[in-house]
Amino acid sequence: MVCPVEDELHRVGRSIHAAFPGPTRHPLKALDIKAMEMAAQDQELRAALFRFVDVTPACNNLDDLARHLTAYLDEVGQRPPPIEAAMRMSSSKAGRAALGAAAAAGVRHMAHRFIVGETPRAALRSLRHLWEHGAAVSLDLLGEATVTQPEADRYAARCLDALETMAEATPRWPERPVLEHDSLGVVPRVNVSVKVSALSPLLRPEAPEVGRDDAARRMRPLLLRARELGAHLHIDMESVDTLEATMQLVFDLLDEPELRDGPSAGVVLQAYLRESPEQLEQVIEWARSTEHRPPLVVRLVKGAYWDHEVVEARQHGWTPPVFESKADSDRNFEQLTRRLLEGWPHVRPAIASHNLRSVAHAVAAARAAGRDDRDLELQVLRGLGDDLAAALADQGMRVRIYCPVGDMVAGMAYLVRRLLENTANESFLSDLQRGVPVEQLLAAP
Repeated sequence: MVCPVEDELHRVGRSIHAAFPGPTRHPLKALDIKAMEMAAQDQELRAALFRFVDVTPACNNLDDLARHLTAYLDEVGQRPPPIEAAMRMSSSKAGRAALGAAAAAGVRHMAHRFIVGETPRAALRSLRHLWEHGAAVSLDLLGEATVTQPEADRYAARCLDALETMAEATPRWPERPVLEHDSLGVVPRVNVSVKVSALSPLLRPEAPEVGRDDAARRMRPLLLRARELGAHLHIDMESVDTLEATMQLVFDLLDEPELRDGPSAGVVLQAYLRESPEQLEQVIEWARSTEHRPPLVVRLVKGAYWDHEVVEARQHGWTPPVFESKADSDRNFEQLTRRLLEGWPHVRPAIASHNLRSVAHAVAAARAAGRDDRDLELQVLRGLGDDLAAALADQGMRVRIYCPVGDMVAGMAYLVRRLLENTANESFLSDLQRGVPVEQLLAAP
């Protein structure tokens, strides 16, 4: 006997899959897909290309770029014809100049695929375009952990500028009822994601109170300004060693009397963490007991720092804090989805995944729990989930695209992580590009 949720999951999944845009005829996008396929099939080539992407901002000129590229490619054993052609070009100064220019343009093109602009104001045209085509946005200011107080101050100032820039622009956008309301009320047009690790250089597991207090003095003004602007502020989670301090910081701030009436705020839960079920219980328990309104948004993700967590744990002889099997992580994601839906109306669920089964499961489980479709938000990353976002919007779902903003240097670490995700042999995106049948894409993990 087929489980009702599983039966609905397959129906929803097939419907979403059928709504995916057809094969692209855009030459640059077709080239992107071909490059990703090559990188996915050859581990040496993928490592060489990603090392080049990472070093690009430090190169001083086109000749320098070409020398770095060919040095990395020289380590690849079996080189496809386009790579051999690039290697031959490097034998002359004119060839290196042409190769360097082509390589620089390629990296810029890839960066623009994933990063919506260098500043919030520069990104506004693209953000409005997404809104007009049925997708809400969350603006993410790129920036990893800071090491000085001035760096943290600059990041906080950038966050404030993002809130104010978006708040000034979005009232002129057309009405989109699906994106602006759920059964609990208004869903803010302005949505900005911030990283606590970028708001303080003092966030350390050995002294969490110090880092928490330092980050709080920059986070509090942002929350207060978001409340004044009617905006949503989302607090991202990163490595395991700062997760507990970050979560407690959010709870403490939102419980302060002056912030109990807003703004809309949210946190992230990472399903690849073994302790994520317990973490979700803590979030729901706080959400049930707090006087803060509106309800906390919980963004459920798989997790983006798997390699870092595994390597660091093994260096210390610890058991990795993350699931080491993708299937285990995917199963946990579905269990957390169901539990998150049970937390309604104390929390607003935001399911962030590019996996067709994970998304279809969320929709089916929400319907089985008696939730209206408008009470579920589905989220994707710009550059990775564009086709899925278009399909979800076509199905009348509320979809939000996570849009990074930042310059080339700040964006390199982010870009490499996204490229790794896009070329992973186990990824849904890779399966989709290879034409894997829909029933296989929807198979239980």
